[in-house]
Amino acid sequence: MAGTADIQGIDNGSPQKAIERSRLGGTERRRGGGDEGRPPVSSSELSRGPQEFAESRGPRVRWRVFIIASAIIVAFSVWAMATPANAAGTMHAVVEWIATNLGWFYVLTVALVIVFVLWVALSKEGGVRLGPDHSRPQYGLFTWVSMLFAAGVGIDMLFYSVTGPITQYMAPPSGAGQTPEAAQDAVVWTMFHYGIAGWAMYALLGMAMGYFAYRWGMPLSIRAALYPLLGKRVRGAIGDTIDVFALVGTVFGVATSMGIGVVLLNVGFSLLFGLEQGLGLQIALVVVAVAMTIAACTSGVDKGIRLISELNLWSAGALLLYILVTGQTSFVLNATVENIGRFMATLPERTLQTFAYQDGGSSWMAVWTLFFWAFWLAWGPFVGLFLARISRGRTLREFVIAAITAPVLCDLLIVAIFGNSALYEVIHGNVDFANLAMESPEQGWYALLQMFPGAPFLIGLATLSGLLFYLTSANSGAMVMSNFSSSIPNPGQDGAKWLRIFWAVLTAVLTVAMLVAGGVTTMEYATLIFALPVTVIAYLVMASFSKALRMERAEREGHVLRRKSTAAHGGAVPERSWRQRLAGLRAYPSKKAVALFMQRTVQPALEDVATEFTKQGYEARLVTTPDEDTGIPKHSLVVSMDEYRSFHYEVAAVAAAVPMFGGRVNPEEDVYYRLEVFTQTGSEGYDLMGVTRQQIIDDVIDRYEAHLGFLAYSTEHSASSMLTPPVDVTTGQVPSVTERAPDLEEAKA
Repeated sequence: MAGTADIQGIDNGSPQKAIERSRLGGTERRRGGGDEGRPPVSSSELSRGPQEFAESRGPRVRWRVFIIASAIIVAFSVWAMATPANAAGTMHAVVEWIATNLGWFYVLTVALVIVFVLWVALSKEGGVRLGPDHSRPQYGLFTWVSMLFAAGVGIDMLFYSVTGPITQYMAPPSGAGQTPEAAQDAVVWTMFHYGIAGWAMYALLGMAMGYFAYRWGMPLSIRAALYPLLGKRVRGAIGDTIDVFALVGTVFGVATSMGIGVVLLNVGFSLLFGLEQGLGLQIALVVVAVAMTIAACTSGVDKGIRLISELNLWSAGALLLYILVTGQTSFVLNATVENIGRFMATLPERTLQTFAYQDGGSSWMAVWTLFFWAFWLAWGPFVGLFLARISRGRTLREFVIAAITAPVLCDLLIVAIFGNSALYEVIHGNVDFANLAMESPEQGWYALLQMFPGAPFLIGLATLSGLLFYLTSANSGAMVMSNFSSSIPNPGQDGAKWLRIFWAVLTAVLTVAMLVAGGVTTMEYATLIFALPVTVIAYLVMASFSKALRMERAEREGHVLRRKSTAAHGGAVPERSWRQRLAGLRAYPSKKAVALFMQRTVQPALEDVATEFTKQGYEARLVTTPDEDTGIPKHSLVVSMDEYRSFHYEVAAVAAAVPMFGGRVNPEEDVYYRLEVFTQTGSEGYDLMGVTRQQIIDDVIDRYEAHLGFLAYSTEHSASSMLTPPVDVTTGQVPSVTERAPDLEEAKA
């Protein structure tokens, strides 16, 4: 039998010898006193990742992280409210020291993050999905981009879109102010601060957390993204420390955005309803907003955040269109085109600019660039986790390119339209408006709106848009904070509702404390200080994720080296005759036909292979499990490889839509069924329906040879193999690959 001959030929092949050599080397390493806490160095050790995190069946609170982070925030809040002058002075001194001595570190970190995410997107590994290879996105493009934009952009953008350009025009970081040269750079500096840097940080943490959660079944957390680098130590004190840093940075980032938001909305509500401006109204707005956040966050992503995000995008778009049409349209459009061109042309220079040769350069950097870089670093874990939460099924390339283009373009438009509208007034002599915008940015923003026709309507629309920005950030922030302080084995779940409510309330308390201690300036100082530990997390994530991507490359190249005529993913069974292939193009088999073929052809073929493997001394088993989606049992052949990654060959029925073109005309059903082959990373993309029993056996052996080729390549290049599917902690067995597939609707898509 051809299949038997192939199996017999494997034992003497070079791939198996390479594996044996590697096995001996691994034994010697273990005898050398390997540390149980060291990072994984083999596929077996790496595949234990899901087990390491599978501490419970459902979400549970990580009390150590919860208590330490809460204590830090409560202590800071009490200090800021009890001695506001002392708190403001101390933070000012710390920020000056950071700006003078560590400003270069913030600048270099952001530059490296941008380079790293672009490298991931443009590399061959950019095609890897956040999930199994056959997974597809959960949300449509518009909804997804809306949620990207609304979660990553806070109300602070409206705050700085006017004061930023005016300040850089009146008092630029270098050169004289109120000149044509200063005007050229005024809006561009704010574009730079709200440009690619922040979204690159979001993309880094989002794709790393999403990759390990959706592709390999680990929790959706930063500590899981560091598993390839730190091993099981991420479960202990090291992992808790990382989560505390991420959680505290997130709370301060969200609190800063909320504080800026209530300062801005304070003016809007005063103008609309005649309320007295001041700390009392600001605190009242915090209380009301938190109550609305609690009501929204308990409804989950689909109902709460999704609705607010889409409404947010529409209201912001209407606001910008109104200002553009009723304002200085030609000037704003001309200036916007020039701004975007200058932004792109000078981006590399600005990214690495520290103003080392400029008197007072460190002070300007602390107030502007370093604050924004710290802001994005503090928001990185928060927005990154949220973006990962909504991006299952996206490729790494799609995720990165979308994150650094679509939301960034929206940011640039907001800054350009508001900034150039304000700059036009200042350039034409409205100095009082310029001074107001620099001294009281919230007053300046609403003062600009009052210059347009229909000012009451515009102020109402702007306040609504600001409120939606605020609610989106607070809502998604509460959800993410609950996740950071919890252990959640299933990435599709979130932390407990009471925990989300707790963090929403505590963030509100911190917001009020910083308002009492000095307002926006104190918030800027606190963000710059508490974001510093997050820079260390960024470096660790880049190192860990690059290691995982090298494993992806090892698998792909191992398949190609072993069997160049067949791609690792996709393609048809090579031995299929042209008549079989042509007949398959006209066939849309029913569920009954597919079930019969599975029973009469596929199952006996896999039984023959499993029997032969066992006879020759391999540890092989054939597992049959029911499929609730299709009702057709699926069959999984597993060949154990000791400490190496096991070989998996699974055949499962997949529903597909009948095409409206070619082949058969007017089919009776609009859905037919395919028998697809699955490996550990998802569907291989071809259909076994209609092939012979011998062809299935040959395909199994071909796949097994390709698997050996991958293992040989991995050992020869000192690269660990990828993670195996998560192990069911209740049974100790590896679940079938299709159990990790999306639901039937996603499979059809």
